[in-house]
Amino acid sequence: QVQLVESGGGLVQPGGSLRLSCVASGSNFSINTMDWYRQAPGKGRELVATATSGGRTNYADSVKGRFTIARDNAKNTVSLQMNSLKPEDTAVYYCAMIVQSGVAWGMGTQVTVSS
Repeated sequence: QVQLVESGGGLVQPGGSLRLSCVASGSNFSINTMDWYRQAPGKGRELVATATSGGRTNYADSVKGRFTIARDNAKNTVSLQMNSLKPEDTAVYYCAMIVQSGVAWGMGTQVTVSS
């Protein structure tokens, strides 16, 4: 079983930056894709960014040019650098990883963008 723990959320002013991190732990697992999702109040869960095992990255149109996903395979971690944050980026951000047993999810970390 794989456990994911996110960190790095908080309150930031519009135009500011935050960096989220997610670390996976467990035994005998390998990770395929590492993703960041978010869910704003009253809305569905949205895929924000993906980092594949082959090194490709993809982003939602709403965050392209502002967010950067990076994975460290040796440390089983994935980060999300978020710049030029906007109030509409306010959400709970979740880390997800596709492993051989299915999809593992973190508990989420709150990001609030407000002045």
